[in-house]
Amino acid sequence: MNVTERIRAAPARLSPGERRVADVVASDPEAVAFGTVASVAARAGTSGPTVLRLATRLGFAGFVALQAAVRDGLSQRLRPAVERIRGAASGPVLVRALEVELANVRRTLDAVDARAFAAAVALLGDPRRQVFVLPSEQCRPCGSSFAVELGLLRDGVRLVGGSEFRVVSQLARVKRGDAVVVVDLQRHERWLVDAARRASACGARRIVLADGPLSTLVEDAQHVFSVAADAAGPFDSQVGILALLNALVAGVADALRPQAARRIERLEQTWVESGALLD
Repeated sequence: MNVTERIRAAPARLSPGERRVADVVASDPEAVAFGTVASVAARAGTSGPTVLRLATRLGFAGFVALQAAVRDGLSQRLRPAVERIRGAASGPVLVRALEVELANVRRTLDAVDARAFAAAVALLGDPRRQVFVLPSEQCRPCGSSFAVELGLLRDGVRLVGGSEFRVVSQLARVKRGDAVVVVDLQRHERWLVDAARRASACGARRIVLADGPLSTLVEDAQHVFSVAADAAGPFDSQVGILALLNALVAGVADALRPQAARRIERLEQTWVESGALLD
């Protein structure tokens, strides 16, 4: 049995404290896979010995064995598209899509640490810092939308992409303390990993959105947000990514409300006067 199945089979034997730890294991596996006994205990509002007792009750030799099983479960969620499309689909597509995408949004936003989110918003809303948005090719539509909307609120937002020459040239403008937002799902393109490392070497502060802490992009990042990317079809969903990027834009808009409102009012006036938009 996997970890989730073991938890389902054991609820009658668990104490209230153990049940709280089990809830953390089931709802936030990343916190267990890359945490410690102490951090899991703190998240569950209980003690270290309770975490160890739960591991034993679930049939593991200890916390390390439980952690290894949780990590294995996370890696199994990252199956490539070729495996997914060979699997048998069940139920109408629209029903599956509704269930999966609602779950993606909820899991993504529920997993956000409030302090990390506030720190990321402060970084993105600081007009003294440039913001470089660095999405993979598969996540480029989400990254592009984020860069455009953030650029409506403040100056100094750049979308990075194109040939290797263009990427290197764009990142040459990165200064110490600037923000770099890296967006990707597993099986990263090599150029993106290299570009993220190059930005860090320049002293940039990295905000990473990826589908879990197994990602290579997480290394040395200041702020990491895990996104749920389960899909009703063969390809990873980007709905969770879009929801989190939208939340970051909303946070910056709140932080910069007076000046952002003036910027948007001027833009709106320009659009109307030029006839660029049709009613």
